[in-house]
Amino acid sequence: MHDFPILIAPSILSCDFAAMGEDCRAMERAGADWLHVDVMDGHFVPNISIGVPVVKSLRPAVKLPLDVHLMISKPLDYLGAFLDAGADLITFHIESESEPALAIATIRKRGKRAGLVLKPATPAERVFPFLPLIDVVMVMTVEPGFGGQKFMPGMLPKIEALREEAQRQSLPLHIEVDGGIDPTTAPLTVRAGADVLVAGSALFSKPDYAGAVRDLRAAAEAGRGL
Repeated sequence: MHDFPILIAPSILSCDFAAMGEDCRAMERAGADWLHVDVMDGHFVPNISIGVPVVKSLRPAVKLPLDVHLMISKPLDYLGAFLDAGADLITFHIESESEPALAIATIRKRGKRAGLVLKPATPAERVFPFLPLIDVVMVMTVEPGFGGQKFMPGMLPKIEALREEAQRQSLPLHIEVDGGIDPTTAPLTVRAGADVLVAGSALFSKPDYAGAVRDLRAAAEAGRGL
């Protein structure tokens, strides 16, 4: 289907905030590939999380790419600040108020990777025109901004549609999934075409980070039929 390795992106919202640097370094040692940073503004989604200062503080603490997911109404207004702080990849919502092509170009001009995110109710086709411009599409497999939700299997056809369109356009597109990802749900998303898995409690809640990363990766690879 595609040749990307499975990438594991622990969501730092589930880490110990009193020891964030050490917790994230431990996840780095455990074999994680990216660190996922969820930014919520209390407007685009109902919760408020973390912002630029956390990204800036975390950047020198780890070598892993920082995958910054902007769940905010006007991402274009904040791209420069997050890029200055050390974001390696910025994903923002197609449903936001910012013009997608302009925001993508702003990220690209800084030599960083750009991506678009889809809420559960948004069809895959909304991002098709932008696929040649981006590196990643992220499919939310829960409603953004609410914790403790269960994985939505109804998102699997959306992942399949994105992978099929990427192949039709011959694009090396990463498909990321975020929400309720664990060793049970991960293989379903990979079978549908995903290759980047965001996981929070499925990783940070475990006493053995290396074992948790290894188990999630193995489950995901099994979904690919390896």
